Amino acid sequence: MDISTQIIWLFVLAIPISCISWSVTHEEIFREPREWCVKNAANGRTLLIRKAFYLFTCEYCFSHYVTIFFIIFSDYKLLLDDWRGYIIAGFSLVFVANIYMSLFGLLRQAIKKEKVEIKKIETEEEHISQS
Repeated sequence: MDISTQIIWLFVLAIPISCISWSVTHEEIFREPREWCVKNAANGRTLLIRKAFYLFTCEYCFSHYVTIFFIIFSDYKLLLDDWRGYIIAGFSLVFVANIYMSLFGLLRQAIKKEKVEIKKIETEEEHISQS
């Protein structure tokens, strides 16, 4: 695979990695299992148990495991055609996926802030019209 194709794969393959990592660690659909993992990460009997459960609550940590799955699934290597290409690809994919998740988090935060401001303006207008 030539370098330009590898770079395209890097940015495209990071999309499902970030999507899965964000969904599992933030979205409502996985809230109950995530809360159970948070509880076990805080109260686990051993360090190994606490760290194992923590992996499902941190998008950065979880993205490493999702990346490993996608590298195996796609046989993606970056720059080198041997085992070192897998290592470079892995850390590169985690990096790009976490940039995507950070941008998505900032976007969601801005949208939420805008909704709160709109609600405040609507409430104020409603209060003024009732006076």
